[in-house]
Amino acid sequence: MTALSAQSTQTTRVLLRSFGYAAAGAGYVLRTQRNARIEAVAAAGAVAVGIWLGLGAIEWAVLALTITIVLGLEVLNTSLEIAVSLASPEPDPLAKAAKDVAAAAVLVGALGSLAVGLFLFGPRLVARFFAP
Repeated sequence: MTALSAQSTQTTRVLLRSFGYAAAGAGYVLRTQRNARIEAVAAAGAVAVGIWLGLGAIEWAVLALTITIVLGLEVLNTSLEIAVSLASPEPDPLAKAAKDVAAAAVLVGALGSLAVGLFLFGPRLVARFFAP
């Protein structure tokens, strides 16, 4: 084995290990956070509706970005809640504020995703169900 292929193999192992850590984190969030599970089901539902309505490429990009933002905010919220609980195991007003603000970020993202859903799906759903 050459030095270059050994380095490539090592890089691949490190990369795969990193993906494993990320998958473990995603699994933790889905196992422990009810809202993350709700958001994941909502995302799957939005994808199913997008397939049914035949979204175009730009619409798929907007939907994918919206889903990524909401789920990413949920992951960040969970990690911040864990870190704050670790740093401040006793009740503390600032710890509570940090957790509340992180939760608000998820709420803002979720409300924004509802608006995006109305723009993407609304006209097509109206046409499907109410057009003559």
